[in-house]
Amino acid sequence: MARLIYVMDPMCSWCWGFAPVLQALADQAGERHVPVELVVGGLRRERTIMDHAGRARTLSYWQAVHAATGQSFNLAAGLPESLVYDTEPACRALVAARGLDEACVWPLSLLIQQAFYQQGLDVTQPSVLIQLAESAGLPRSQFAERYDAQATRAATDADFAWAENLGIAGFPTLLAEQEGQLALLTNGYQPLQVLAPLLARWLEHNIHA
Repeated sequence: MARLIYVMDPMCSWCWGFAPVLQALADQAGERHVPVELVVGGLRRERTIMDHAGRARTLSYWQAVHAATGQSFNLAAGLPESLVYDTEPACRALVAARGLDEACVWPLSLLIQQAFYQQGLDVTQPSVLIQLAESAGLPRSQFAERYDAQATRAATDADFAWAENLGIAGFPTLLAEQEGQLALLTNGYQPLQVLAPLLARWLEHNIHA
């Protein structure tokens, strides 16, 4: 079966910048009945609260993404206070959603990104992620149980390892797969006008009505 594989991290600002492009590409692929499946990459595993220099550096990245993509960031509010920039919890939330209802994964990823970049919420906190999952249409208690499960932690680590084993170090990365053969559409942000023709050629070559 053919599919697109989107390797991302919801706390990667370039993935937030790429979100409208990915949505358009998903619509394009969907016309040929090619689904998009999301794999989480595991951008950062910090263990200490961000210091002033780290916050300033990260906000400069946000400004660069905004300038390049037009996606909105709440630069005035900046990052949540006392943030430990560990992206595993937000990634694990998407893996938990994937195990409950595949259709809720992309909506949840957008809600996590909006909460982090626009609302200034700390999306490393389980209580925040559970609320966002409920907003995405997932049953609160089932999601909380799935989120905490050892199997979900293992599946999240497996996503990280899969991306690492492919040599994917940067996000967003978009792959196209047909019969086990992977084609790289992009590693890093590219605008829709660059990627739509690439995807169209791949679909034309690989997907036959």
